[in-house]
Amino acid sequence: MGDFHGLPTHIIANAHLRLEYLATAGPRIVRLFLAGSDENLLAETPDISWPTPYGKYFIRGGHRLWRAPEDWTTTYVPDNEGLTVEELPNGVCLSGPAGVVTGIRKSIEIRLPDDGSRVTLVHRLQNDGPEPAELAPWAITQLPLGGLAVLPLRDDQMDQPGPLPDRHLVLWPYTRWSDPRLQVDDELVWIAGQPDPIACKVGTLNHRGWLGYLRDGVFLLKRFSPQVDSPYPDRGCNAEVYCKDRFIELETLGPLCRLEPGQATTHVETWQVYADLDVPQTAEGLRALTRELGL
Repeated sequence: MGDFHGLPTHIIANAHLRLEYLATAGPRIVRLFLAGSDENLLAETPDISWPTPYGKYFIRGGHRLWRAPEDWTTTYVPDNEGLTVEELPNGVCLSGPAGVVTGIRKSIEIRLPDDGSRVTLVHRLQNDGPEPAELAPWAITQLPLGGLAVLPLRDDQMDQPGPLPDRHLVLWPYTRWSDPRLQVDDELVWIAGQPDPIACKVGTLNHRGWLGYLRDGVFLLKRFSPQVDSPYPDRGCNAEVYCKDRFIELETLGPLCRLEPGQATTHVETWQVYADLDVPQTAEGLRALTRELGL
């Protein structure tokens, strides 16, 4: 049993990673450590909150599951209590109560094998309400500033001359092309995790199924299954990066779907942590790393 700024936590670990999750609120993963280290690879933001019609919503930091598209009445439903924890082989399943008004129940299944620096997360949204719901699962990981995020724009199979477009980049209203944190080339998007009171967010339809973050010699790689022929929110995005003054986020989304009462949808991420990397924390250094890892 641990403590996250006054909230009880539980821990699962193997020889390479230690993962901490909230025991009574969420579902939330709040800390991730390399074995032998006390440095949290995830951001901690317990002081960030805002009022909603259903009570105060806390960002907290770490990893959370939201429903997309983002909407003031359905996305920010507090998850401050009512969590149930089910023990699983090599992991746990964290299930919150059905959301107030929305009827959507969120759960995250965490699997940490006996060996290796890999975690598998199965995100699940279930409609326990009386009406159908149009939504997409949205997995969001907050990370400390000071690193460099990378998002692929193009698939190898798409790099062929032809008359049709082969990639797109979506910008949010507050995002500036002149933002010094943002770099774009023919293959990749880079966002430097540097503080700025003005947020920067971009997204794309990611065909390669990965995005990552390099910080202090540690590279956190998030993989997912890109269902590129399915509809997605946010003008067709299944991968997004957000940065502001306190944290940077790596976000992946499942396809939009219509959930009838009693139905559920899932979205799977696999995290791989690479440590002790001698890689320059530059766009070119990260490009070399992606080539080395075969991404």
